[in-house]
Amino acid sequence: MQLFFNSELNATASNFSFSKEESKHIMKVLRKSIGDTLSITNGEGTLFTAEITTLTSNKCSAKISSKTQQDQKNYRLHLAVAPTKMNERYEWFLEKATEIGIDSITPIICDHSERKIIKHERFERILQAAMKQSLSCFLPKLHSALSYKDFINQDFTGTCYIAHCDAQHKTSLKQELQTSKAKDITILIGPEGDFSSNEIKKALAQNFKPITLGDTRLRTETAAIVACHSVAFIHQD
Repeated sequence: MQLFFNSELNATASNFSFSKEESKHIMKVLRKSIGDTLSITNGEGTLFTAEITTLTSNKCSAKISSKTQQDQKNYRLHLAVAPTKMNERYEWFLEKATEIGIDSITPIICDHSERKIIKHERFERILQAAMKQSLSCFLPKLHSALSYKDFINQDFTGTCYIAHCDAQHKTSLKQELQTSKAKDITILIGPEGDFSSNEIKKALAQNFKPITLGDTRLRTETAAIVACHSVAFIHQD
């Protein structure tokens, strides 16, 4: 199934027109014809089935024939992850986290961050592509990048964790999840140089629980994926 995305498509829509680029792709690459069906999502869990009514290389229009609501996960996961020095690694994290299952992401600029600027529009496109590829109808929310100070001073709900490499007592994320049965989860993942001691103190003061993701030191993007998969695995049916 080829899944298309349009955030402006609402539950009451009866017709839909694709962009010029998508219309060309539907006709020239997918080789669709009038009467064929297409699948579209608005990124909010709704899957629309539409029948092509007009098709040229410049315009493809379709009539919505049915819609279904995709089931939501039984948990909510927010990862706050420092940008990596190599942008490609962060993009890899965004792609894989979307495939595994994540609800929201915040890039955080930390004391040891080497990269302080992100490409928000590019990251959005990567999330959209990964959502469509994995046939999910839920698009993760990408928040604007925040300084660590601004992020940590927010009011948090649910259960919050900070993964760091500092030599102090930490519990494994797996053990924490099995014990707490938390459904609303926020996890902090630091930059290549890890969180500073001051950042760790601030997180603990905000009731973030210190966790470890394993016995080896992980790259930022690897740690984020391990965290994402651990939460998904613990909560799978």
